Amino acid sequence: MKNVILGVTGSIAAYKAADIANGLTKKGFSVHTVMTESAQKLIAPVTFQVLTKNKVHTDVFDDSDPSVVQHIALAKTSDLMIVAPATANFLAKAAAGIADDMLTTVLTAFINKPVIVCPAMNTMMYDNPVTQRNIQTLKDLGFTFVEPREALLACGDVGRGALAAVDDIIAAAEEYLK
Repeated sequence: MKNVILGVTGSIAAYKAADIANGLTKKGFSVHTVMTESAQKLIAPVTFQVLTKNKVHTDVFDDSDPSVVQHIALAKTSDLMIVAPATANFLAKAAAGIADDMLTTVLTAFINKPVIVCPAMNTMMYDNPVTQRNIQTLKDLGFTFVEPREALLACGDVGRGALAAVDDIIAAAEEYLK
């Protein structure tokens, strides 16, 4: 069975990550969810625990099993990492190599393996030159992007920034996990 890390950040699209987790689980993948603090304000970790039947990781200092350094163990035992939704904040941290929460710490240890990033944010944030530079930096490092859709956004604007369709994200994951 292939192991997938699903990173969930604090975009309003975080609720769609539950569909991603559920879809990957139904296809036979073992999904291990890692959530940022902001993501937890939008959707409860228990949602992912119920859908995946795996512990949800939220705190780099969780010592529920002191024999395991959790962020290293996740990175070593997983075959693919998906960050969906990925906020501008996450993209900036990832591009700069900042590891200050569970998700970015796992990402820092997750080397020489595929990472799929699925941005979701307001159009102005997505089109910001700094965000675009961060995206390019991550692409140059080998990260794969499933580009956001143009749609009516949560703020009422219409433009590029809506999370890609769940089926497209799952299909991208399946390509890597064949």
